Amino acid sequence: MSAVPKPQRLLSAQAYEKIDREIAKFPAEQRQSAVMAALAIGQTELGWVSTELVEELAGYLGMAPVAVQEVATFYNMFDTKPVGRFKLAVCTCLPCALRDGEKAGEYLKHKLGIDYNETTADGLFTLKESECQGACGDAPVLLVNNTRQCSFMSAERLDALIDELRKA
Repeated sequence: MSAVPKPQRLLSAQAYEKIDREIAKFPAEQRQSAVMAALAIGQTELGWVSTELVEELAGYLGMAPVAVQEVATFYNMFDTKPVGRFKLAVCTCLPCALRDGEKAGEYLKHKLGIDYNETTADGLFTLKESECQGACGDAPVLLVNNTRQCSFMSAERLDALIDELRKA
């Protein structure tokens, strides 16, 4: 008798260990409360939130896939389409806009040769507009890959950041 092979999972065992740690923070009957953390872990490992990832996480958390998709599409930190190696999210909300946030976005569009929601031909950069990052006093601000906030982003600082990321 041959063993039935286990279905291939999208995420690594380490990713599922992280998700399990998040699930453990909630009562057993509320494991779906870890959906945002699970999406973030999955996106970090795969680079974006695909339909397949949504379905896999839904099964793992005991949720309907549409419920996971609703979370993934509601919050702008989740990417439901592939993005470049570096996602640059420029805050263009009113306080940042008044302190050159829109100018920083326009500068990056020109420098990278792309518009918002586009990726450079080399796959290195995706440019996004972000919601408020809560650092209005540091405007203009941008977020790199949802993890690194950069403040006071003048043209010179934007040039330095792009050069640094290109070398990384």
